Amino acid sequence: MNRSPDLRVTLGPLEMKNPVMTASGTFGYGCEFESLVDLNLLGGIVVKGLSLKPMAGNPVPRIAETPAGMLNAIGLANIGVNEFIEKKLPWLRGIDTSVIVNIYGHSTDEYEDLAKAFKGVEGVAALEVNISCPNVEMGGMVFGKDPALSARVTERVVKNTDKPVIVKLTPNVTDIGALARAVEESGADIISLINTLTGMAIDIERRRPKLANVSGGLSGPAIKPVALYQVWQAVNSVKIPVIGIGGIIDYRDALEFLIAGAKAVQVGTANFVNPRATMDIIEGLKGYCIEKGIDDINRIIGSLNI
Repeated sequence: MNRSPDLRVTLGPLEMKNPVMTASGTFGYGCEFESLVDLNLLGGIVVKGLSLKPMAGNPVPRIAETPAGMLNAIGLANIGVNEFIEKKLPWLRGIDTSVIVNIYGHSTDEYEDLAKAFKGVEGVAALEVNISCPNVEMGGMVFGKDPALSARVTERVVKNTDKPVIVKLTPNVTDIGALARAVEESGADIISLINTLTGMAIDIERRRPKLANVSGGLSGPAIKPVALYQVWQAVNSVKIPVIGIGGIIDYRDALEFLIAGAKAVQVGTANFVNPRATMDIIEGLKGYCIEKGIDDINRIIGSLNI
C-alpha cells in the first residue's frame, strides 16, 4: 500500500483527524509547544486542568524523576477558567485540531459551575472531567474512587454543558469496570484512563521525601502495563469509547492501547523527554499501517486476539 492510511477516528460525538492527543498537565495550554510541534497535525490537545479560580499549586520541589518515569505533585496549578477563556482560547481557536478542556473541582457545585462556564463557548471540542480530586463535601474522599460520587459529578457536568463529556478515571481503585459503568450510566460520552498512580520517593542523604508534598502521581513507562490492563478492562465494561493513557512513549506503545480497544491515546510524560513525541507517534502509526497493508487505523482498534 503506497497511499497514506486513513487515521481518522470517531469517539462518540467527537471526531478527530488521528488518534493521538496530548495529556492534560503535560502540554501546557498548547502555545508553549508552538515552536516545537506542528499543532495542526495532532488529533487533539487536552489543556492543563482548569479550576474556577487561579491556583498556585503545591510548594516546590514538586517533580522527581524515578526509574522509567516521574513523580509529580504540581497541585493542579493553573490560571483559572476566566483567564483561560479570555487569553488562551482565542489563540487556540486558530489551530486546526480538537481542543479539549480538562476541568477539576473540589465539590459537585464547582464542577457544575465549570461546565456552565464553557456552555456556548466556541473553540472547545469537549470537556475532560478530572474526578481524581479530594471531595471537600465528603471529608476529603476522592471523587474518582467511589462509583456513586463519580456518577454524581458526571451527571452534574452532563446536565450543564453543551459539549461532549470525557470522564478521566483514576487507577487507584479496586474495580475499574464498576467505575467506568457508573460514569457511562450517568451520561459520559467517553472515558479516558488512567490518571497517575500514587507514589513517593525518598532522598537517602537528607532522609526526606523528594517531593514537598511527600506523595505524588507516578507516570511514564513504569505504569504502562497497569494502564494497558485497566484500559482493556474498561473497554470490556462499557459501550462508550475509551481513550488510553499511561506510559506511551512511541508508536508501539500507542498500538498496544489501540489493539486493546482504545479509540485514541493521550501522550503525557513523553512530552517532557521528547517534545516531538506526538509527531513521532503519528508518523510511526502511518508507517506501521503502510508496512502491514492497513488502509484504515480503525481496523487495528480492538483487534486483540485472546
